[in-house]
Amino acid sequence: MKVREVKNLFPKLLKFVRSHKRSFFLSVIFSLIAIVLNMLIPMFSGFAIDTMIGVGKVNFHLLFEYLVLIGVLTVASTIFEWLGDFNMNILTYRTSQSIRSGIYKKLNSVPIKYIDNTSHGDIMNTMIADVENVTDGFLEGFSTVIQGVFQLIVVLVMMFSLNWQLATIVFVLAPMSLVFAIVITKKSKKLYQKRVNIQGKMSGYSEEMITNMKIIKAFNDEVDTNEKFDDINEQLGKSSENSVFYASIGHPASRLVNGILYGFIGIVGAVLAIKRGFKIGKISSFLNYSENYTKPFNDITSIFADLNIAVASANRVFALLDLENEIDDSALPNLKKCNGEVELNNVEFSYEKSFKLIENLNLKVKQGQRIAIVGPTGCGKSTIINLLMRFYDVDKGSIKVSGKDVRKITRHSFRSFYGMVLQESWLYNASVKDNVAYGKPDASMDEIIEACKLANAHAFIEKLPQGYDTIITERADNISAGQKQLLCIARIMLLKPPMMILDEATSNIDTRTEMKIQEALDKMMEGRTCFIVAHRLSTIENADTILVMNKGNIIEQGKHQELLEKHGFYYQLFNSQFAK
Repeated sequence: MKVREVKNLFPKLLKFVRSHKRSFFLSVIFSLIAIVLNMLIPMFSGFAIDTMIGVGKVNFHLLFEYLVLIGVLTVASTIFEWLGDFNMNILTYRTSQSIRSGIYKKLNSVPIKYIDNTSHGDIMNTMIADVENVTDGFLEGFSTVIQGVFQLIVVLVMMFSLNWQLATIVFVLAPMSLVFAIVITKKSKKLYQKRVNIQGKMSGYSEEMITNMKIIKAFNDEVDTNEKFDDINEQLGKSSENSVFYASIGHPASRLVNGILYGFIGIVGAVLAIKRGFKIGKISSFLNYSENYTKPFNDITSIFADLNIAVASANRVFALLDLENEIDDSALPNLKKCNGEVELNNVEFSYEKSFKLIENLNLKVKQGQRIAIVGPTGCGKSTIINLLMRFYDVDKGSIKVSGKDVRKITRHSFRSFYGMVLQESWLYNASVKDNVAYGKPDASMDEIIEACKLANAHAFIEKLPQGYDTIITERADNISAGQKQLLCIARIMLLKPPMMILDEATSNIDTRTEMKIQEALDKMMEGRTCFIVAHRLSTIENADTILVMNKGNIIEQGKHQELLEKHGFYYQLFNSQFAK
């Protein structure tokens, strides 16, 4: 996915945080209470030290009271700190959940072209890793900043109440550590952007290779794929090293500045104690406060690396969320009735404007006709299916269903009159009956069984371990390729739509099963308009009309026997499949 600069990231993130603002406010309130309680401890520790003036001069009663009070403050601050962290974690997880839901809804709303042209692994990396980076970096970082600023205010009040000269020194010198962090952050920002881009590239490549591992092994391509993976992995490693190098400088640099400051305060405090009688307890309290004053700067510098990653990931997340949706057609009327008539008038379409694919395509299909579409690879057969389903819109011309231009009715309504069985069978991780009833969730068990019998799937389903309740694994590896296709065919038979699209529907089924399926399909197709994309020409001999396509145009049209008698392009295709 091409990453573009996304401005105003934080307001966009707030849109997802608003619905969980209760957790945010509770986290802030509990954290602030914890800070106040924790910042009281150094003061009472100093008081406790001053109860021990010298040998034999210890006020044990007052010392005990201070120690009890310090213990109570420690326990209370710990509890409130835990409550603050707990609510921040809840906020982070729920915001991540909201963003991922938003991304998934977006993927269901964008044009199919985006899904086709983008690495699926890269999309998944954005949905999982990038979202995690955004919420961890921004939300926890923002919480750290709020707590840090509040702690600075509380500590400053405490320090100035003890000694304004020392407080002024700390106030002026401590922010120097933040200056180092800002300089380093500017340098590392581009490096982190490069890192997350390469990470997305690696996810996309890994997903593609793992999914097609059988093909890789079949072609003995393991060495080449390993080398390509190692190359991407090497790029990621170098990018990570460069970004981490600069990020790792920030925290030690700020700690160095704070250490020097701490030592300087100790020396000045000792001088004040000797010359002005400054109490040891106050010096101890002041040293604790000076360390607590510099701690927020250390915390803020330490999150700059996470913020850099968050910004880089946010660019990817919001670039996806900002994609334009398909044209909203909710205001258009629904197609309420469909007689199965389809008409293509002067249709032109191409995926790339520079490369013409379909030109001046005209076709009239009457109710109940079986239209077979054949031709060599890349001639435009599957493209016609994409246009019929309006996965893509035509560049010119029109497609009408029951006399209605598909661009003037809702997609949902006219797609509901289609049933599809594609070459690539798709089943999801659920029971057999749920997969068959995917398009009709309220179907009764009798309807499901009847559909499976028509598809000749009932026999093998009954032999499965739990029959119709057998769970299909994530990649449907517990059934054969032919059985997958049978279930997909049963799914369309359950719907009984007025129009059907069969894109190589029997490609993964053996010849004997194919004959049974063809009989069942013949029954199903009676009175229904059917578009059949076929490579095996033996499966479409009974079609009412065969469209022979080449280079995006219909070059021949007619019945099987008519086209053979012409001795044209179809004749050559047919005989090439059965040549001895």
